[in-house]
Amino acid sequence: MTMIAIQLNGETRQLVSALLADLITELNLSQQAIAVAVNRQIIPRSRWAEHQLQVDDKVDVVRAIGGG
Repeated sequence: MTMIAIQLNGETRQLVSALLADLITELNLSQQAIAVAVNRQIIPRSRWAEHQLQVDDKVDVVRAIGGG
């Protein structure tokens, strides 16, 4: 089993699966209103299942918070 290391919100994290969708599931955020950027590029939710993360990718996950 090969693991890859990424930066998740500034902290190193080891992943078994390189699929972005698997990372989101592992974080228990699948049903949350979130935005995900990989190397400062927003990845639309529709592409999470196909987006392959690479070693040292910088992934930022931001939760959307409503308010007024």
